[in-house]
Amino acid sequence: MRAWLLDEGAAEARLGEVEDPPIGPWDVRIELRASALNHLDLWVAKGMPRAPLYPHVPGADGAGVILEVGQAVEDLAPGIEVVIDPSTSCGRCAACLAGDVPFCPDFAVVGEHRWGTHAEQVVVPAVNAVRKPEGVDWPHAAAFGLVTSSAVRMLRRAGLHPGEAVLVIGVGGGSAMAAFLVARALGARVAAASRDEATRAWALANGAEVALDSAGTFDEEIRAQTSGRGVDVVVDNVGTATFERSLRSLARGGRLVTNGSTSGRSVDLPLPTLFWRQLEVIGASMNDRSDFAAAVRLVAAGEVDVPVAASVPFDRYSEALEQLDRGDQIGKLILVR
Repeated sequence: MRAWLLDEGAAEARLGEVEDPPIGPWDVRIELRASALNHLDLWVAKGMPRAPLYPHVPGADGAGVILEVGQAVEDLAPGIEVVIDPSTSCGRCAACLAGDVPFCPDFAVVGEHRWGTHAEQVVVPAVNAVRKPEGVDWPHAAAFGLVTSSAVRMLRRAGLHPGEAVLVIGVGGGSAMAAFLVARALGARVAAASRDEATRAWALANGAEVALDSAGTFDEEIRAQTSGRGVDVVVDNVGTATFERSLRSLARGGRLVTNGSTSGRSVDLPLPTLFWRQLEVIGASMNDRSDFAAAVRLVAAGEVDVPVAASVPFDRYSEALEQLDRGDQIGKLILVR
């Protein structure tokens, strides 16, 4: 099959031919119609983390048609249209049986720890192939999986309730944009922060009560907007550049949740602020099965529609990755076959 391949030590992916991946008894083989770029593509290309084996096929998100099912698979068949849940696990340990697969010792992300979706085909466990919502086209089906299910998990771990106030930092990024849309769909009052004026305009057009400059004093501004109270939840995947102001944006008893650190991996945590105002700092990573199912339901109901910035021909992945790195688009970049 044709696939985009990362070689050990290489700075860029190459388009090449590899053997079709083998299929196990509990697996399905999917002919991909579309796959989405994520910032994970950039990290994997830079060896952060290093792929377990080379050559490596990147890509965590995809949608397509089942070509083949393993002999133990009973609830799927060739010809069924599916989207890919990127969180894989052993399916047998205590964490898996409890439904919280990110805590599985064998947890692996499609495109990071195993071959991904920027190829003509992908093989995944059958439980990771979920029927595509009717009426959703291929680019949008490929766009929502990782970011929307991750957003569902973040907001679930933050204990978000309808009517609460949420501030999403860096809303131009895929995960933050999805968190903004999911929070709105769950009945929250949403505010956004971004350095980009066009992204702030997008947020206002899509239900934000206010859109602030994340490079400015957004903590002071959001407190002014809330009569000095602050917000109940902040979603901050930016990290070092915004973390302290994000904390100061919270109301007493508020929660900051994160699943990323695009501006740096370390922060100073002012402990008196944390304990005196009884704040919570919560980490989240990827999704479990129920998070992905919730994401599919939100998309199927039309309550969340992750925007697609551009559909790019499959053989132009390198150009799309450069555009993703520049960050000059609103929405997801999709490789189409």
